[in-house]
Amino acid sequence: MAGDREQRLDGRFARLWAASTTSALGSGLATIAAPLLVASRTDNPLVVSASFGVSWLPWLLFALPGGVLVDRYDRRRMMIVIDAVRVAVIAVLAVAILTRHASIALLYSVLFVVNTGEVVFRSASQAMIPAVVPRPLLERANGWLGGGATLMQEMLAGPLGGFLFAVAASIPFFVNAGTYAASAILIGLVAGRYRSPSQSAAAAGSPDAARSSDPARSSDPAGASDAAGAGTFKAQIVEGFRWLMSQRLLRTMAVLIGLLNVTLTAATAVLVLLAKQRLHLGSVGYGLLFTCMALGAILGALVGDWLIRRVTATWTIRIGLLIEAGMHLTLAASHSSYLIGFALFVFGVHGALWGIAASSLRQRLTPPDMLGRVGSTTLFISAGGNCVGALLGGVVADKFGLAAPYWVGFVVALAVSAATWRVFDRASVARAYAEPAVTEPSSEPATTG
Repeated sequence: MAGDREQRLDGRFARLWAASTTSALGSGLATIAAPLLVASRTDNPLVVSASFGVSWLPWLLFALPGGVLVDRYDRRRMMIVIDAVRVAVIAVLAVAILTRHASIALLYSVLFVVNTGEVVFRSASQAMIPAVVPRPLLERANGWLGGGATLMQEMLAGPLGGFLFAVAASIPFFVNAGTYAASAILIGLVAGRYRSPSQSAAAAGSPDAARSSDPARSSDPAGASDAAGAGTFKAQIVEGFRWLMSQRLLRTMAVLIGLLNVTLTAATAVLVLLAKQRLHLGSVGYGLLFTCMALGAILGALVGDWLIRRVTATWTIRIGLLIEAGMHLTLAASHSSYLIGFALFVFGVHGALWGIAASSLRQRLTPPDMLGRVGSTTLFISAGGNCVGALLGGVVADKFGLAAPYWVGFVVALAVSAATWRVFDRASVARAYAEPAVTEPSSEPATTG
């Protein structure tokens, strides 16, 4: 049995968690303040909604090349550089607002840069976790990270961002710059270098630098585990995509999340109309529906490690698919705000558990050399589902009625449950949890920098 020291989350993870949570608060403040700033300048709904489009666009443009960067360079240093850049651009925007020189074009530009950084930052953070956290505690670590982000972005940032904006429009952005600065400092205090094994070997002049640390885990007959530093960006993006597609569990999970994001985002895109027309809720009641979901997500994050160990990842995933179907059915048929609020609460628990299970499976199965690319490919598929769903929800509701997106979501969730039920069988998931003979990403104490 592993010693106590191996079985707890240490100071390195605590600093990484604090950085992630602090950064999430700042990002949440900007997410609330940005549309408020645009709405204070114009009543044009297209201009207002464009702020969301600008925020999502980098996920489609840079998720895949960002994964290559994460596998090529030291992940910790990359996160520090990204935070430093975000501090600078957010501070410029805050000063421009304070001095009344801000324009909507400047805001859009800053949002684009900040969210481009977020794409790479998130991939680097996920790739860094297996080197910081003992393998048996990946679920606990991912639960803490997800719970902290949910608490800050979905519970605290909304009311705090609105209050700070009411005091002065520049304050949320100044605070956001401060949170990114704090994040950079905290990450800088995480000891070690966090390069992929091939990059560490290359730096040491090892003849094995051009080979993956664990070809057997790649399941790639073409040997798609070349060193992260070799080949063009395009070739490495294709390599990461091919590896993900060769892994039955991870491939299915990625496609599932992308597909279910289409129906989920379509459902939430018209939820404000459902709340107003069917449930007869005002703006406060509408906001409380999202609060129910956030509370569920926090509970799921807190108990996720314990619950997944007891019911197994197999049943966590399977039951989650049924919960997804039940949530859509409730939204499609119910006229009770209390029942819908409860359904969203349960869905929040499920979403947190799925996030923990999906991240932990990916970190367990992916060779360290490819953590960045595989993670970013998954993010790309997920973001693509969100973008399609945002457009689809309004179109379907307009043509077939307000309940139509929810009925579609119900049917899709049932269909994918039936189609994938056997993929996540106990034997396959147990193999993913088996302890591999693999060299983890380099985390030797840094002597310089």
